[in-house]
Amino acid sequence: MGYRVAVVGATGNVGREMLNILHERQFPVTEVIALASKRSVGREVSFGDKTLKVKALEDFNFTGMDFALFSAGGTVSAKFAPIAAAQGCIVIDNSSHYRMDPDVPLIVPEVNPQDAAGYTRKNIIANPNCSTAQLVVALKPLHDAAVIKRVVVSTYQSTSGAGNEAMDELFTQTKGIYVNDTPTPSKFTKQIAFNVIPHIDVFMDDRYTKEEWKMMVETKKIIDSAIKLTATCVRVPTFVGHAESVNIEFENELTADRAREILRESPGIMVVDNPEENGYVTPVECVGDYATFISRIRDDATIENGINLWCVSDNLRKGAALNTVQIAELVGREYLKKAA
Repeated sequence: MGYRVAVVGATGNVGREMLNILHERQFPVTEVIALASKRSVGREVSFGDKTLKVKALEDFNFTGMDFALFSAGGTVSAKFAPIAAAQGCIVIDNSSHYRMDPDVPLIVPEVNPQDAAGYTRKNIIANPNCSTAQLVVALKPLHDAAVIKRVVVSTYQSTSGAGNEAMDELFTQTKGIYVNDTPTPSKFTKQIAFNVIPHIDVFMDDRYTKEEWKMMVETKKIIDSAIKLTATCVRVPTFVGHAESVNIEFENELTADRAREILRESPGIMVVDNPEENGYVTPVECVGDYATFISRIRDDATIENGINLWCVSDNLRKGAALNTVQIAELVGREYLKKAA
């Protein structure tokens, strides 16, 4: 038996990656529907060796569909996710719109799979922010071992996290600089080529950005509300792959060596940590991979129980599309009882 799956936002970076991952992981489907706005109707997207023609979301009836994987932005999700859910389709939403809704579970399958049972309240499950997803995969096994007290994280986030236009802007500016063209910011507030920008999403009243706020509140919801977290989120001139420098303080003793052992045995994680042989992972090396890579694990000598680590993952995959498909696999396996 298979599922009928609709991918909403199928022409975007994450939507296309969802289709790729559904095929790669051999998610059991009887039908896959590619949906987008009316201006994209008739465009073609790939699903394995098949070509799907995009249909209009506005005209689509979700009755009979098992899953709708949404990645078309918060405004679209706010309007159409409840419609799909009311028509009996389980919505897995990649936007920020439902993440902090107390009646919507926020899920990373390696971290809090038990919380997915709450999907029945609204027939909606939220996917966390890209930078949160890879972070909590790394934090959860360490929290279970020694109880995390405080986290300080600085991110180095690629332009694909801001969409196709952002990637195009990086490419155009980079090329232009070599022929003495003056970079003209459009998608970003400042020049992105050969630069870094400490500004992702809007600034809030407390002077943090909304991206930083998302990391704080989502980590609490997914792992433990007692964890204190502060973040600085930075856009960097790479195309795909987010990196994070993470400082973790624990309630109980946990050495870097023990943390390394724990992380090696934890789901979804690949530890590459051999500095003598340049054994660490950079964003360009993680592209196309499912894993969250952890490197540069070391003790923090400035606090009693603390470590530092470097965390890298493909933001279009674990940060978005892969996690969405993993949630569908989890729900299918545990609650719909079909072979996922």
